[in-house]
Amino acid sequence: MSNEKVKQTSKIIIGTKQTVKALKSGIVQEVIVAKDANDRMTEQIVHLALEKGIRIELADSRLKLGKAYGINVGAAAVAITG
Repeated sequence: MSNEKVKQTSKIIIGTKQTVKALKSGIVQEVIVAKDANDRMTEQIVHLALEKGIRIELADSRLKLGKAYGINVGAAAVAITG
């Protein structure tokens, strides 16, 4: 995950619940999941993304993922919508 991708992203959705909602609504182009996130938290995201053919990228950690997208806490998942 690069800062370049962050700059190019027009809309992001941060968090597992919001990412699941976005995946179900069909607006997601890519999902980023933290490697250190609890599998129970991210399994539905990964399943939905695979089912819909959406690219899944892995981030090194929840903290790095959160910081990359402008929050000061960890994020288990981020959805990119456009």
